[in-house]
Amino acid sequence: MRAFFAFVAGSMFGVGLLVSGMTDTTKVQGWLDLFGDWDPTLAFVMGGAIIPMMIAWAVTRGRQPALGGQFPAPPKAEIGRKLVIGSTLFGMGWGLVGLCPGPAMASLSYGGIGGLVFVGSMILGMLIAPTLNARLDAVPAAT
Repeated sequence: MRAFFAFVAGSMFGVGLLVSGMTDTTKVQGWLDLFGDWDPTLAFVMGGAIIPMMIAWAVTRGRQPALGGQFPAPPKAEIGRKLVIGSTLFGMGWGLVGLCPGPAMASLSYGGIGGLVFVGSMILGMLIAPTLNARLDAVPAAT
């Protein structure tokens, strides 16, 4: 039953990405082009994701999922160098290519070689990340 609901949720997410234009790399890059031909429509997509998630965190506090397991803990509010480095790398990839992980996976079905190269690079980054994370933990933070 969990697999069925995961399939339904993933399918709804994919359709939402398609309908919202998040799989259109030029639309995403237009959102990031503040001083050029700026396209503000993705602000509504972001609001449509952030606002329900804030409500979900509030509503699920102290509850258990209907299909077992546990809800993930809310993210930490601290801003450290790992967050800054990760956010910078994510933003650079998103801005240069116009894809983030969800739309990149969706682009595999139509994105040609560019989508495949991006997803391959993303997977390589995920494999390298634990090693880089350990190295960052070993180096003391600047004060």
